[in-house]
Amino acid sequence: MNTFKIIGFYKFLKISSCQKTKDIIDSLLVKQKILGTIILAKEGINGMLAGDNDSINQVIDFIVNNFNIDFSEIKISYTQKKPFHRLRIKIKDEIISLGNSKSSDPNKKVGTYMNSNEWNNLLNEKDVILIDTRNYYESKIGKFKNSIVPNLINFKHFPDFVEKLTLHKNKKIAMYCTGGIRCEKASSYMLNLGFKNVYHLQGGIIKYLEDMEKNKEKSKWEGECFVFDNRVSVNQDLSVGNYIMCHACNEPLSIEETKLESYKEGIHCPKCVDSLSSKQLLRLKERQKQVELSRLRGTSHIGKK
Repeated sequence: MNTFKIIGFYKFLKISSCQKTKDIIDSLLVKQKILGTIILAKEGINGMLAGDNDSINQVIDFIVNNFNIDFSEIKISYTQKKPFHRLRIKIKDEIISLGNSKSSDPNKKVGTYMNSNEWNNLLNEKDVILIDTRNYYESKIGKFKNSIVPNLINFKHFPDFVEKLTLHKNKKIAMYCTGGIRCEKASSYMLNLGFKNVYHLQGGIIKYLEDMEKNKEKSKWEGECFVFDNRVSVNQDLSVGNYIMCHACNEPLSIEETKLESYKEGIHCPKCVDSLSSKQLLRLKERQKQVELSRLRGTSHIGKK
């Protein structure tokens, strides 16, 4: 069975020509048979990619040499489960959409980075406001103890949550997310609003779990970590977790939830079965039929690009 090497990375930096950068990256990734997603914007680059070890190492060299990303900033993990079905390179206005981008510029100002050991020490302090900046379904399967969970539908709702914290501008604010990118943007936003002491976990949860793998007794993480690929979640040792994805509502499902009558693979789950229209159900049933036919043929239903 093939082993896939997965890398996650991002960098806020000025990119003068996104189209030219996209063409160069596309040429390299296609040649190396890399799958995954890269988002480009004038403010930077954000990506998750997978391939065999030698091919990914060539991509890492390219990223380090061309985007001012230190090797230590790249999150690396391995899996035997194919994490992506295709390669996508997108040009967008932002590499992570806050919804109030004019009030946030990580290329000018961000909060204080905390490595994993510094993060543990910070969480031991009193009166620290600990915030999970991820979407609500991510927080459900794992988080740091005593976290405030804003229950965000998406990151664009984060500014609405921050409005509730205006009385705490002098307190220590500690934020975390999956790979670190949300927190950089969120910290810049909060500093521009007048918050004085803003900290964020450098490299996010994935880097933290990687650092704590040999010191599990020091880890303050509880549960699994949601990831945006076909693994769905990872355990504390970064192995494939125990959740699958509902392809109707895109929420993670536990093994117990998949045993309920309200779960039908590819069609609905206990979380969305009562909210789907007849038209949506028909579309999902047809999609699942095509997926199953492709499975019998030994091919992938999802296109290459």
